[in-house]
Amino acid sequence: MKTLVNHQILFDAECPMCKMYTKAIVNAGILDQDGRAAYQDITEESCPMLDRQRAVNEIALVNQETGEVTYGIPSLFKVMAVAFPGLKMLFTFKPFVWLMAKVYAFISYNRRVIVPPQTTTDRFQLQPTFKLSYRIAYIVLTWFVISCVISAYANLLVGVLPAGNAYREYAICGGQVFFQGLVIYLVDKNKVWSYLGNMMTISFAGALLLLPVLLISIFFTISPVFFAAWFLAVAGAMFLEHIRRSRLLGLGWTLTASWVLYRLVILLFIFI
Repeated sequence: MKTLVNHQILFDAECPMCKMYTKAIVNAGILDQDGRAAYQDITEESCPMLDRQRAVNEIALVNQETGEVTYGIPSLFKVMAVAFPGLKMLFTFKPFVWLMAKVYAFISYNRRVIVPPQTTTDRFQLQPTFKLSYRIAYIVLTWFVISCVISAYANLLVGVLPAGNAYREYAICGGQVFFQGLVIYLVDKNKVWSYLGNMMTISFAGALLLLPVLLISIFFTISPVFFAAWFLAVAGAMFLEHIRRSRLLGLGWTLTASWVLYRLVILLFIFI
């Protein structure tokens, strides 16, 4: 595999996801050993052509010979073209580039609610730009996926829980977004969208943990009790993650208590 020499990719030091995949790029030999650096550590003198705020929002790739900087999906495609030269034409196909740019922006503008920084405060002056449209899109997409998975999983719990209609889980999941949105607005209205993004990530991760059991149920007949036990184990993991993320956001126990309360009230109504 060729190495893209004299290039340095700049990542967000507060973003665990960014650190992970840029380190993987270097370890794979696509960039040399000094081919990655945190944009927070780059001085204006060392990279005068760098748009620092844009580098916060879109990962930057610096040509250290010319000083030229590319951002976002063009940066990643330039790196990937070295690893996968056979796909170079695809990486220059405009409709594909446009689509991937939208996907990249969707992930980038939500990255801190997908994998939150391991700190309760913003240590650096420059922070990612918040775009409400991308946060709403993230919440809507995760709501839809979560509801689809839970609706399918609910069929495995018949016998432990009463059967529901096709739209029950969509209403329950959507209702929690509105309920928790009201609570966080009363607690700290400046953190509404950060909290809701984190909350939906927790639920999305829980839905993903249910998928292996859903696949097993296709091939094996298992007691609903097993599926209920697995669901409770996943809910317990979600509960612990909710506590952790609430702490990182500098929130108290109110949001966790209301999160649990909502689920208990819904469970009561299901049994009635």
